[in-house]
Amino acid sequence: MKEILNIKSVCECNRKLGCKTLHPMISIINLEHRDLKHEAVAFGFYTILLIEECKNNCCCCGRKYYDFSDATMVFLKPGDNFSMSEEKVLPEKGWLLAFHPTLLYQTQLKSHIEDYTFFSYSKEEALHLSARETATVMCCLNNIEGELHHSIDKHTATILSRHIELLLDYCTRFYERQFITQENINKIILEKLAGLIDEYMDSGMLCNSILPTSEYCATKLGLSESYFNDLLKFETGKNLYEYFECKRLQVARKMLDNPMNTPATVARRLGYSNVQYFSLIFKKIIGVSPNEYRLLNN
Repeated sequence: MKEILNIKSVCECNRKLGCKTLHPMISIINLEHRDLKHEAVAFGFYTILLIEECKNNCCCCGRKYYDFSDATMVFLKPGDNFSMSEEKVLPEKGWLLAFHPTLLYQTQLKSHIEDYTFFSYSKEEALHLSARETATVMCCLNNIEGELHHSIDKHTATILSRHIELLLDYCTRFYERQFITQENINKIILEKLAGLIDEYMDSGMLCNSILPTSEYCATKLGLSESYFNDLLKFETGKNLYEYFECKRLQVARKMLDNPMNTPATVARRLGYSNVQYFSLIFKKIIGVSPNEYRLLNN
């Protein structure tokens, strides 16, 4: 039975894949004709995979008919497990960029690398590149490799981190382009989210002031939490709390159209902490208090 291979350092990664170590905390590895005889691999550092070929090319890391197919990128944070398939751990052709978090110490990138949320996406939410985008990524990788062949000095970490940051900024742009390419698919996801929120409000869970979380919604939709949050923000301009509050106020207005429902009843059923807070939020968004709204509509 195959096991998960834990690779803790960049130097160990180079040894396992038969590469020379030019810097102990960062490496670029050509993956052609290289693989690991394990079920999966866990890297103890940041890892970026540029996949140019894989056995089942049409299903490469979630790629669908509406995606570009020139190359695919997967982003792994330290400790993440990865495997292309049951038969093969690494892609047949591509590149691997490995860099240890310690490399970023005292660089600008260290303070905001967590802003690149795609490091928390699942493999099936990979980035699929066009030919032009692939060329841009390869240019960034070539610049990093060029710096690795320079003698290590006090500027090395800063220059390398800036090259990595530029690569990540391009990938942010390309992911936003992918959200646009997948616009119709994202609308279907948002329709499912709207139905999910409606079911949640109908379930009575709000009576206990238990609001739906990003993790709950993402799991129900079959997405990673980070990808769900980014998709929702890109498509609606709102985070989950803001989106949910808009949906909750829509339901509140419908409930107040029934003269039998008092503001206190609505507040309780929709999970507001008290009627005063409900009235404050309602007036801020709708423009009138719940009682005034009832009088105007009834």
